[in-house]
Amino acid sequence: MTTPLFVFPDAEAVAVTVLRAGLAAGTTVGTEWPPDLLTEVKTGVVSVTRGGGAVVQRGVLEDVTLDIDVLAATKAQAHDLAQLVRAHLRAAEGTSAGGAQIYSVADTSLIWLPHQPDAETTPIPRYVLVMQMRLRAQLS
Repeated sequence: MTTPLFVFPDAEAVAVTVLRAGLAAGTTVGTEWPPDLLTEVKTGVVSVTRGGGAVVQRGVLEDVTLDIDVLAATKAQAHDLAQLVRAHLRAAEGTSAGGAQIYSVADTSLIWLPHQPDAETTPIPRYVLVMQMRLRAQLS
């Protein structure tokens, strides 16, 4: 007997799809920091990385933790952008995006963590938002 394969959707791609559709044009949204970070940070940078997760129901549901870096030109801009990211992801609950059904979205934490590339540079304003999504592959 062959065991069926259960392939869950790419949670990073799901979040990026939601955020690119909702955030202002000019905001850089992806799964890595852009190589030209100091230029892109002027209009905002959002980088989504999978932080962990586990299957809740085999072949059906997965809980995924997302670590989301939010960088901007000022602390106030970074804070406002982090709140927008949070709002757009929360609003995606109950919808489909990026090949997944989004069953639930929950906040875990939002912390101020400025990024300082080296000792000779001024820190870049950054918030780190941690959220959890419960996903299922989108049904046809």
